[in-house]
Amino acid sequence: VLSGVVDGVYNEYIEKAGSPAQVRDGLLEAIGDVFFVFSSIEVAKYHRDAGGPVYFYEFQHRPSAAEGVLPEFVKADHGAEIAFVFGKPFLAGDV
Repeated sequence: VLSGVVDGVYNEYIEKAGSPAQVRDGLLEAIGDVFFVFSSIEVAKYHRDAGGPVYFYEFQHRPSAAEGVLPEFVKADHGAEIAFVFGKPFLAGDV
């Protein structure tokens, strides 16, 4: 069973990688799916089944504050959208 899971992950996220950077990106995508996407979809289904509206999005805009702080391959970290949705008062530092 584990071999099938490993093969599935490889086929979905890494198989077409042509460089070490693409392998890294595939592994980061797989980890993100496991820790965020799969559980978010599950919760969204529960809300849907209870009759509530469900909205699902993926935020990928790289904040300018990430320059020099995060590696270039990081687009948006968990929670990065907060400043874009609610504004800069929720950020520490110069406002």
